[in-house]
Amino acid sequence: MFAARRLATRVPRVPRAGVAPFHSTAPAFVQKGDAIPNIDLVENSPGNKVNLAKELSGKGVIVGVPAAFSPACSASHIPGYINHPKLKEAGPVFVVAVNDPFVTKAWADSLDPQAKSGVRFLGDPSGQFTEALDLSFDSAAIFGNNRSKRYALLVENGKVKEAFVEPDNIGLNVSAAEKVLV
Repeated sequence: MFAARRLATRVPRVPRAGVAPFHSTAPAFVQKGDAIPNIDLVENSPGNKVNLAKELSGKGVIVGVPAAFSPACSASHIPGYINHPKLKEAGPVFVVAVNDPFVTKAWADSLDPQAKSGVRFLGDPSGQFTEALDLSFDSAAIFGNNRSKRYALLVENGKVKEAFVEPDNIGLNVSAAEKVLV
């Protein structure tokens, strides 16, 4: 009886004029001019919070990777930045992975043992930062959860100056150091 009463009092939903219930356009991930999300990431340990919206008041680079220690990330993507001759001219460079800070610290130690490059490795354990940029993708079959698309963002004054997002999420082409640090 209660269910029947509820059904009888429902007002049918009518779509707003000009709004289609479905669309076929791709999601609008981070774009030029977007502000860097004001979300804490972690560096080396859970208590060491880093907020890139505050850190990147001048120019800098954020490099997003699907996973620490994955083959392309470890063999070429991040070493390409660490060893690039124009790295110092880019401003602070941050590598962000949807991993915990212990994993990103171990990964940093393996790729840049003396920390000479200045590249900082940050964990985004919950993926909140990555989701705020609309750069997460369902990678449960490979990594067990949602992860970050592979990307690089040139940042200036807390805003995206240019976005380099891999069209297939994990490939290594448009976000490579030689295409970003020109």
